[in-house]
Amino acid sequence: MLDYDKEAGTYDASRGGEARAHEAARAVLGLIPASPGRLLDVACGTGIVTRRLAAARPGLRVTGADLSPAMVRRASARLPGAVVRADSRRLPFPSGAFDAVTTIWLLHLLHDPEDVGAVVGECARVLRPGGVYVTTVDKAAAHDVGSDIDTVLAARPRRPAADAPRAVTAHAARHGLAPAGHGSFTGTGQGRSPRTTIADLRRGWFTLLPPGEGSTEELAARLAALPDQDRPRPDPRFALRAFRKPAPPPAGTP
Repeated sequence: MLDYDKEAGTYDASRGGEARAHEAARAVLGLIPASPGRLLDVACGTGIVTRRLAAARPGLRVTGADLSPAMVRRASARLPGAVVRADSRRLPFPSGAFDAVTTIWLLHLLHDPEDVGAVVGECARVLRPGGVYVTTVDKAAAHDVGSDIDTVLAARPRRPAADAPRAVTAHAARHGLAPAGHGSFTGTGQGRSPRTTIADLRRGWFTLLPPGEGSTEELAARLAALPDQDRPRPDPRFALRAFRKPAPPPAGTP
């Protein structure tokens, strides 16, 4: 996994910046009821999306949480007093504290299914009955846009997707959450070029291709042979899934 303390300073610029954050926030808000309440953005990173969630819904009290101290500092500058440092597997909030909970670009980082289940379980725990949990799913697959870069990378080793929709839905069901909708948004500014993909390979972004190894450099050489080295290929399109925590039946209901 990347060192997000080291990534914090360049994170936004390397991942589509405000344009991508705008698209993400708009799609997330489309899956959350418009009524006022409390929202928790788990793994909020730099707060670039979290701030937009808060700005778009003035009646919504938004809290961000992240494990990386450097990310928390950046998010806190955007949302003073509203960001805490926390492990997403053990959230420091009481049960039923939030009307909505989000995990945007988190579950794909958790290679152990038990960790994914723990995160989904914590999100379900802090969600009030009737509340909504929204998460990105199948993030790695979103980057496969059918380009010549994807053709070169097709044979690379891959881990099973911890955030595959079926797996996330199963985790949600185990914690009492029911499907409540889906959406998607464009990762504006994240289209790969051959040159940026080579840099990502050599930085270790492809976790099963260690920097400096022969297979990594072989792929780098094949990418270097592609035309239009600096032309971004199409942007990815990220998928969202929403789940609702059922409300208890009204008193007196048989």
